[in-house]
Amino acid sequence: MGNFDIADLALQAVAPGNKLLYDDKGLPSVMVFIPKFKLSDVLTDGPDAYHPAFIINGQVVDGIWISKYQNVVENGRAYSLPGKDPASNITWDTARGYCEAKGAGWHMMTKAEWGMIALWCKKHGIFPKGNNNYGKDSTESAYTAIPATYGTGADAGKIFHVLTGTGPLTWSHDGTMKGIWDLNGNVSEWEGGFRTVYGELQFLVNNNGADKSHSQAANSDQWKALDATTGEFITPNGSGTTTNSVKVIAASSKPKYAITIDRSEGNTEESENVNSGIQDITCSADIADAAKYVLRAFGLLPEAGAVAADYGDGDRLYFNNVAAERLVVGGGGYNGAAFAGVFCSGGSTSTRSYSHTNFGFRSAFAELPTA
Repeated sequence: MGNFDIADLALQAVAPGNKLLYDDKGLPSVMVFIPKFKLSDVLTDGPDAYHPAFIINGQVVDGIWISKYQNVVENGRAYSLPGKDPASNITWDTARGYCEAKGAGWHMMTKAEWGMIALWCKKHGIFPKGNNNYGKDSTESAYTAIPATYGTGADAGKIFHVLTGTGPLTWSHDGTMKGIWDLNGNVSEWEGGFRTVYGELQFLVNNNGADKSHSQAANSDQWKALDATTGEFITPNGSGTTTNSVKVIAASSKPKYAITIDRSEGNTEESENVNSGIQDITCSADIADAAKYVLRAFGLLPEAGAVAADYGDGDRLYFNNVAAERLVVGGGGYNGAAFAGVFCSGGSTSTRSYSHTNFGFRSAFAELPTA
């Protein structure tokens, strides 16, 4: 029996359902399998259709493998390993490249996958905690994790990153040893397959971001807008003004989805940074139910009647509806519980060239369907 076989057996003994998956160089990552489920399984009155995270290239896959830990980089490739200082100060394209370099099916975790896990957590009443308060969770005084890096200057002595997977069980997405760690805090994680263009929401169809053959370049024709009247993915016009597409406006300083943005001088709908707890995000009357279910599937819209406690005490979503392109990060970082959580999504300053000690990433893997 080889060393990796022994390691896999040891992993199964501690965390049943976890597995060492190997890239095309034969090097392992610790991964967690999320079996396919339907929107009706996680949304009240949800449609009897599989969550978009499980639809790749128009076909349903059995499930998605998610990195158990925030990733590190070795020889230009992403790896999910315990007890490591997670990679940071990496741009969106670079992080995605480290994931895709591992071989077919490997990709940077997508917005569809983040939404899928967040909805699973909500349905099961589990909102994972994590390093969102300089080494610990803001709601936990007795639990800590092993420090990895410390701040400097005004932040001298404060814990920034902690070693992956060293927090308590409350930091696991399902509250057990077999769960996914650090989805709340430590480093905000770049997400693939979703962006805004002048405030227009754009996606790679369903979870096509899991297949690197679908380009995510800024000018890629794989980016699609969401039709507010049908919930279908449609070709955008490139200026953020696609007819009937879902866009984000600033209504009373909170995000609201609508089909137009008022660009006139002095208006209240255009904003470089509009945010609120997800429970306060609403839709205009012209957003049909079919589109709302897509938004909810991606973790971008609450269910009707939601309150802050339904979404991890009000995880916040950030948007910029002025910039030509903004990408997103999920989960939040080490420096504030108000800006962290499994539903948290940041898309106000995150350009392709942006990097920060608070930004990292996580890889995922899918068995790509064949035609």
